[in-house]
Amino acid sequence: MDIEASFPLLDEILDEWRPTISADFDGYRNHCTRMLQFCFALGPCDPDQRQKSMIAAAFHDIGIWIDDTVDYIPPSIPPAQAYLATAGLNDWTEEVTLMISEHHKIRPYRDERFPLVEQFRKADLVDFSLGLVRFGLPGDFVAEVKRTFPNAGFHRGLAKRAAAWFLQHPLNPAPMMKW
Repeated sequence: MDIEASFPLLDEILDEWRPTISADFDGYRNHCTRMLQFCFALGPCDPDQRQKSMIAAAFHDIGIWIDDTVDYIPPSIPPAQAYLATAGLNDWTEEVTLMISEHHKIRPYRDERFPLVEQFRKADLVDFSLGLVRFGLPGDFVAEVKRTFPNAGFHRGLAKRAAAWFLQHPLNPAPMMKW
């Protein structure tokens, strides 16, 4: 499996958010890049699916910084929808919204109209689990992707935010997770 050096569309979108993401920028960019490597390795993607995946990846966790919250899925969706509208890609809104809203679903996403939603969910889980969950991806490929695009504090930052959230919301410790 080949590792792609970069995803220009992802970088173009994220560059606009650099001031918002601030010190976490490299970690988030690398997380998105790792996810895309895994997403494209999990199944074939035509050019439109690749573009949808890059757009969804750029925005899927952006609510962490927009609203400074662990309950970040709801605030991650409007900027993605605005981007799609501005880019004239309104036909993709439902699918990209689902890719973002369902990416922390515990059970598989099963709407046959949108198989990319499940592929994207799996890719995020591969990275979120630090490669412990691989959905059949070779361990050496996952390890090489992780070496090529280092964590840069992304998971540590999530853990700190989650711990602070838990202290304030002990009855809702993981609001981004869906059954």
